[in-house]
Amino acid sequence: MQRIFYYLGLPFVQFYRSLEGFGAFLIFELKLLPLFFKPPYRIKETLQQMEIIGVGSLFVISLTAIFTGLVEAIQLYHGFHKFGAEEFMGYTIFVSISKELGPVFGALMLISRAISAMTAELGTMRVTEQIDAIDTLAVDSKKYLIIPRVVATTISTPLLVIVFVFLGNLAAYLISVYALGVNPTSYKNTITTYLEFSDIGTGLIKAVVFGYLMSIIGTYIGYFTRGGARGVGLSTTKAVVYSAMTVFAANYFLSTLFLFLDW
Repeated sequence: MQRIFYYLGLPFVQFYRSLEGFGAFLIFELKLLPLFFKPPYRIKETLQQMEIIGVGSLFVISLTAIFTGLVEAIQLYHGFHKFGAEEFMGYTIFVSISKELGPVFGALMLISRAISAMTAELGTMRVTEQIDAIDTLAVDSKKYLIIPRVVATTISTPLLVIVFVFLGNLAAYLISVYALGVNPTSYKNTITTYLEFSDIGTGLIKAVVFGYLMSIIGTYIGYFTRGGARGVGLSTTKAVVYSAMTVFAANYFLSTLFLFLDW
């Protein structure tokens, strides 16, 4: 009988713990907000993190963008060719990459490469008491460790998404024209005719939001890591999973918002 009540009550206990953890996360982030505007601004550390996060992720983002553009062109050609509408591939591919695939895939690759490393680094510093040592020296560890990483990720993400959109569309154009036989003039004309600023702006806004969200999740989990080496591994896994889930959820809500705003 006791085991029956245990299994019946377990989901409620887990749900309560999830709410408790989410509440602690929100309180921590609210306390963190004033630090973004409080000197010193740690510009050197921010630029170093931009190099690690942005420049360091350039290759994997570029490779992902190229293959995404190639696959997008092949799949759309298969469908558009049935209706003789290959000339509309240009605009369709551009919008899908700039609005959805670029921000989402770019964020996921950053999560796998940069956010995971960020969480593991902060987690290692926590379990080896390096963060405690920084606090002992009268240096705000949150200002020194978290703020530069969040700012660097928020700035780097839209820049990398721009690279993703450019390379993805370039790859799609090349394979469409030179391999699939699509008319290059028609391909380009649909883009110049139907393209609007919102088609590019929505993707960049998403990239900024994704960059901020996944960086605060990764830094928070890494900053409060416990349990030695095993805890670092668990924190890294949690950061990747939670960040990816947050990106997908935020993408839905932002897409819905832009739809209602007709933007």
